Amino acid sequence: MEWYPKRRFGDLPRDAAARLPEAEALVFDKARYTFRDLSTRVDDAAKRLMASGVRHGDHVALWLNNSDDWIFIAFGILKIGAVLVPINTRFRSRDLAYVLKQSDSSVLITHDRSGPVDYLDLVREVVALPTSGDRVEDGAYPLLRRVILLGERPHAGTADWASLADAGARIAADDLAARAQAVDPDATAFIMYTSGTTGFPKGVVHTHRLIRNVEERAYRMAITHNDVILNYLPLFHAFGLSEAAWMSLVTGAKHVVTRTFDPDESLDLIERERVSIIHGFEAHMKGLTEAQEARPRDLSSLRTGIFAAGMLSATPVVRRGARVLAPLKNLSGFGMTETWLGVTLCALDDDETHRCESSGYPGLGFEVRVMDSETGTAAGIGVPGELQVRGFSVMREYYKKPAETAATFAEDGWLRTGDAAMWLADGYIRFLGRYKDMLKVGGENVDPMETEGLLLEHPMVHQVAVVGLPDARLGEVPVAYVACTPGAHLEADAVIDHCRGKVASFKVPRHVIFIDSFPMTESGKIRKADLRADAKKRLGTKETKA
Repeated sequence: MEWYPKRRFGDLPRDAAARLPEAEALVFDKARYTFRDLSTRVDDAAKRLMASGVRHGDHVALWLNNSDDWIFIAFGILKIGAVLVPINTRFRSRDLAYVLKQSDSSVLITHDRSGPVDYLDLVREVVALPTSGDRVEDGAYPLLRRVILLGERPHAGTADWASLADAGARIAADDLAARAQAVDPDATAFIMYTSGTTGFPKGVVHTHRLIRNVEERAYRMAITHNDVILNYLPLFHAFGLSEAAWMSLVTGAKHVVTRTFDPDESLDLIERERVSIIHGFEAHMKGLTEAQEARPRDLSSLRTGIFAAGMLSATPVVRRGARVLAPLKNLSGFGMTETWLGVTLCALDDDETHRCESSGYPGLGFEVRVMDSETGTAAGIGVPGELQVRGFSVMREYYKKPAETAATFAEDGWLRTGDAAMWLADGYIRFLGRYKDMLKVGGENVDPMETEGLLLEHPMVHQVAVVGLPDARLGEVPVAYVACTPGAHLEADAVIDHCRGKVASFKVPRHVIFIDSFPMTESGKIRKADLRADAKKRLGTKETKA
């Protein structure tokens, strides 16, 4: 690996400004920044952090919604050799308390209030803020020294981000440069916490070497300074951070960031800003497609983007989206926080079948295998198994979780993803979903996404998820959760009848539950663990008749 030049995240804004000083780098609301502006703002944030006492190696928790400040502060943290700890803005007091303590964070940076959420009140629920000054001394968080707030005015017991500007301005440029130069590219750069859909989240530890991962994908997708990336994905999530904020600075592409995902706002921005690249999950593709059909915009600038399409439930959604959002050429792929992105990825010249029915070909720097979990041997073509990955961008560890780390790695550094996949005959991979989401019905392996994809073809089905319900005779049986299209009404028998004769009988749902909306992760994925618990609560353990 030594042949590859080592780089540091904190240097990216400066390097981009040297190459493209006057090119537009970032757009947020009405604010627009060149790469020179962005680099200056990052340096300003870095100096404020130094003035507030952030030391080399400190863990700094960043609990902010998407904004220009998120980017300035995040790169400022990395520039001075501190460790970035992004926190999910959907987390509330219990999650915050866990992450602050488990991550050993020294500083928490957050809003006083953002939209309807009073973040300061949530902080006060878990941290004993001082009555005078801003030095935190709370035995529950022995390393936490300060809470810094972004808001319209200072608040007692906290440091005010705006008020740190004067102290930051007194930090000499040479002192900042020395801090930046002292950062080890092989050191921990950030700890990103998983969604925590099955318990408390785990902190995934990564180093600065992920820059190489982004650069290689930029080359594969032919991203240049002529591109414009629209980012409605959360910056605290791997997808939005990597493919927008980092990709912009690596390539010189313009980054247009929004607070959250709104399909109409996104389409308007694509038309106005001449956006060429968008990314997302199935829910984003579906929302954009429906909004474009309802009110067409000029999307002629769209070029490409990553939308995972290997799952059988996603294939019809992405096929429809690729046509409605043309000339967008969607690239399917696979990645996760532990491995980072581009483990597999389609190519720009792949045909529609590969882009909509596979998860792409193994990416540069990755080794991929599919293993039979029962025999421990490699699975053959077309045989589902657990996807395992090895490569330079695989995580270092789960922070302070040696047992979980050891359980996640197989021999010789292979990471067990916990995801089901299979090889296609031409060397492409197809992602099938979480291994734990696969059903075992009467001894038969059932991919719930096959049934989901079939049900999505029904004109009255807006969204669907199939989960397993414990069954005394068959082990488990499929239960379909269905959200109908607005104004439509379906009976359970109609849902079941739509599947009969089209898939094997053991794949047909035995129960149908209608709901208005689904529990979702921050990245737009359905929380199937919640649905399994709900099904068991509603229906109990059944015994299917022979």
